[in-house]
Amino acid sequence: MQHAAFVTLPEFIRAEERKHTNATGDLSSILSSIALGTKVVSRAVAQAGLASMLGATGGRNIQGEEVQKLDEFADLAFTSVVGRSGNFLSIVSEEQDSLVTAIEGSASSSYVIAFDPVDGSSNIDCNVAIGTIFGVYRRLSEGPTGDHTDFFQGGRKQVAAGYTVYGSSTMFVFSTGNGVNGFTLDSTIGEYLLTHPNLRMPLKGKTYSCNEGNYSRWSAGVKAFIDYLKAESPKDPSLPHGARYVGSLVADFHRTLLKGGIFLYPADNKNKSGKLRLLYECAPLAFLAEQAGGSATDGECPILDLVATDIHQRVPLFIGSADNVALLGEFLR
Repeated sequence: MQHAAFVTLPEFIRAEERKHTNATGDLSSILSSIALGTKVVSRAVAQAGLASMLGATGGRNIQGEEVQKLDEFADLAFTSVVGRSGNFLSIVSEEQDSLVTAIEGSASSSYVIAFDPVDGSSNIDCNVAIGTIFGVYRRLSEGPTGDHTDFFQGGRKQVAAGYTVYGSSTMFVFSTGNGVNGFTLDSTIGEYLLTHPNLRMPLKGKTYSCNEGNYSRWSAGVKAFIDYLKAESPKDPSLPHGARYVGSLVADFHRTLLKGGIFLYPADNKNKSGKLRLLYECAPLAFLAEQAGGSATDGECPILDLVATDIHQRVPLFIGSADNVALLGEFLR
């Protein structure tokens, strides 16, 4: 039997397609183009300090956030690599004000993609793990040009979603609706190898992840939940929980996926609608969480049930182990 470490990403995708007699090969092409984009960015991340790619450009994106040089590079790299595949009609990126038509997008292109080219930009100059997040939808529009309705379908309509974390190693984690699998980039051969097959999030974890610097701005329910996690209790030997917060959503979610627990970025007095973006941050990770047995909510309903009305729409996010997210719900109610 072949060891998982020697199964390459292309081999894995072909094996999955053989399980479905009506497979068209689209997902193979889609995932291959996305993976190629992550390899380009991974190389840039590794060489950022040597290639004068650290620091800010001096500009700000539509979010009002300072654009880093690596943000700009990654956005161009993904837009180019993914856009030339022919699979995608339109692209939504955190770094672009509006919807972008893919370079090779045409009436025959069946999909659209939303992505955050570099998640955790504030950590770029600190050599801390950062990442890329993406969500793929089947297009709804007709003709040679797409429109926003292609992206306003709700997260459950994603045909593929995933992320790449650029850390001590580069990992590509994705789902096409049949579980979650993780691949590690072997730089010596330039290929992703299957290292984390059939990932399952623990039902309950002992850590929480959030920016407690915002505590004073949170709702009473969120405050009470965090206070509960930090206190000892003879009724719950898992308490108190440990705190883990990187400040890169991808890194914080990746640890939660593997170890269990909960990540939260609530709405607050400053960010009344939340801070994280629905299309290219929350929905893709929520898709992965549910596929791995976890849960994701905005505090009122599942993230995947939300339908975007703006490509840069922000929402609160509570995501992680099913039991931890359910306990949060009791406090919010």
